[in-house]
Amino acid sequence: MESSNKHLFSTSKDLLSRTEKEKLLNQKGIVIWLTGLSGSGKTTLAKAVSKHLYKNGFLTQVLDGDNIRLGINNNLSFSTKDREENVRRTAEIAKLFVDCGVITICCLVSPTEKIRSLAKSIIGEDNFFEIYINTPLNICEERDVKGLYKLARKGEVKNFTGISAPFEAPKLPSLEIKTEGANIAASSQKIINAILPKISFNK
Repeated sequence: MESSNKHLFSTSKDLLSRTEKEKLLNQKGIVIWLTGLSGSGKTTLAKAVSKHLYKNGFLTQVLDGDNIRLGINNNLSFSTKDREENVRRTAEIAKLFVDCGVITICCLVSPTEKIRSLAKSIIGEDNFFEIYINTPLNICEERDVKGLYKLARKGEVKNFTGISAPFEAPKLPSLEIKTEGANIAASSQKIINAILPKISFNK
């Protein structure tokens, strides 16, 4: 009986391989992990890159930190522990997409080296392309599209990255995008140029 039960839960050998799925999609799966302050432009760039890739025949999935928190992670706060869990769950989801050959763009503040290392360890170094969206704090505050910086300055939002919680800039990101003085088209094109060799399927 025990061996029979093991067989029931050991189904991975019966599934289609990642290579077979990538061949079907004519692309290679990868996780593009965008990190940066709130308001740095992560989601805006992710949407621009996703639309460009779609027009050129690539299938993508954007996992935005805000939207993820509305659903599967709606029980998490912004404490250090819950931030780590937010990243862990998102990374696990991203890994499933990549295993299906989907180009997955994750937009999370993911403020510390420890948290980003956690994501990389789950997804796998070969599948993890980290991009630091480097936007000065004062510009992020000027944008403040959600009004969160004002609330954080008043002390009404606790553990807010850049104000009452630290942000550790990546030491060796795969790519750094400095958005100050740059437009969306130019910044997104830099990302596209960097990832195209990694997502193009060689038959």
